[in-house]
Amino acid sequence: MSVRIGVLALQGDVREHVAALAACGAEAVPVRRESELDAVDGLVIPGGESTAMSRLLGVFELYDPLVKRLRDGLPAYGSCAGMIMLASKILDTRPDARHLDALDVTVRRNAFGRQVESFETDLSFAGITDRPGARPVRAVFIRAPWVEETGPGVQVLATVDRGPAAGRVVAVRQGNVLATSFHPEVTGDVRVHEFFVDMVATA
Repeated sequence: MSVRIGVLALQGDVREHVAALAACGAEAVPVRRESELDAVDGLVIPGGESTAMSRLLGVFELYDPLVKRLRDGLPAYGSCAGMIMLASKILDTRPDARHLDALDVTVRRNAFGRQVESFETDLSFAGITDRPGARPVRAVFIRAPWVEETGPGVQVLATVDRGPAAGRVVAVRQGNVLATSFHPEVTGDVRVHEFFVDMVATA
């Protein structure tokens, strides 16, 4: 069954996510209006700048409709800033920033440092790299958040296993909501997107 997955197209890596979803066999469409949001089976919230994204959701009158759809069970995947937007609690953000409260986690913005401290590493990812013969997921971190605390219903899918950030949680799932600190859309490896497409198809 083909699924129609939107990519929130207010800011960030929209084109790259659309291409990755299409490579997984999904119908991928940009979402900027409530009518477009109403027409999708799942939604990707891309990387970008979370406080700007928060403001633009208000400008485009998408904040309340998106909160409602998420509460009604819309499958969603957030990468980097998208993880921040989906979180229930955000550390080091502006007091006027709004978030979507769809994932019972506490995240820290820019936890890995500034843009110059961006890095790549290989990760084990539950549900992806534990399949026979699977290679690690190459993760690209760009001014990325990490998860400081998870609620009881949240499954940790990946942690950093080496370096100064060893042990930090960088991928989580709670029900129909998936989030990663890193940017799988820029590596050419579409397995995280396949994971989400399967979530949407079985929701």
